[in-house]
Amino acid sequence: MPDLWTKEKEIEFFNDSGKFATPEQLFYFGDDSRYYAYWPKSYKGKKSTLQSRNALIGNFTEKYSVDLLQDFANSKGLYAVQGAICNEIGLTPQSPADVVLSRKKQREQKTKDITAIFEVKMSIVWNWELKNNKLICLGDFKTHKGNPGLLRSDSMLKAIGKSINIRVSDYRASQIPIIILGNTPITENYVSKVDHLHNAGIIQGFWSVNPNPLDDNGDNIKQTPDSGFIRMDSCDELEQNLEYLLSEKREFFSSMKSKKELGKIIEIANREPDFETKAEKFLSLIKK
Repeated sequence: MPDLWTKEKEIEFFNDSGKFATPEQLFYFGDDSRYYAYWPKSYKGKKSTLQSRNALIGNFTEKYSVDLLQDFANSKGLYAVQGAICNEIGLTPQSPADVVLSRKKQREQKTKDITAIFEVKMSIVWNWELKNNKLICLGDFKTHKGNPGLLRSDSMLKAIGKSINIRVSDYRASQIPIIILGNTPITENYVSKVDHLHNAGIIQGFWSVNPNPLDDNGDNIKQTPDSGFIRMDSCDELEQNLEYLLSEKREFFSSMKSKKELGKIIEIANREPDFETKAEKFLSLIKK
């Protein structure tokens, strides 16, 4: 398994992208004639927005995630596939899955072959200056004005919205776990939200694969109380969580019924002879 996210991975991104993209497409250019990955908190000059880097870092981090998951997938007889399409569960060419684990290698997928969906919400974490064609690290995310990865509210909301869309698109999506893969912590105000989404079964986890996002080993969230968010500190920890994710067949279900309807469903399901068939009967009835 490749290494987890590090500063070296960000240097690789800038070096690879710099072969075909201009510095102005990758960095902010300040009034002080310096190139910044993010505006430093100490910067007082005029600021502009930078959109051109988004597609580049998005594609880079999706490919990175495929490489990160591929060895584990292969050990299970599966493939990690980037940009997967599955119209049955709302994964269209306009809104594909970033990465799936699947029994099939091709981009166009059938629901029955997909064993997990990963939405990648990663970006540049540290601040960098490009000076004389060399990269200089100016500090971690607490030193700049940007909110990278899972620290961005819009990234979190997009991930949640897409996951819900998959969940409600077709009952065939109910057995597929969904993970949001990031490279930063989450903010404190999302702690209860990610745990609620995890407990409700909508999203099986927000995982960060950046074990050391702060240079001074500063305080950052390792795990929320109900494990909705987990920071992976080693490849072994990531593999253990992947193993658990695929270890047992699970089923997402949601409904809003009267207590009377729900009581009837429970009574009928309880007539089945064992726990598994009781669950199957309950799920079939609650979907009607």
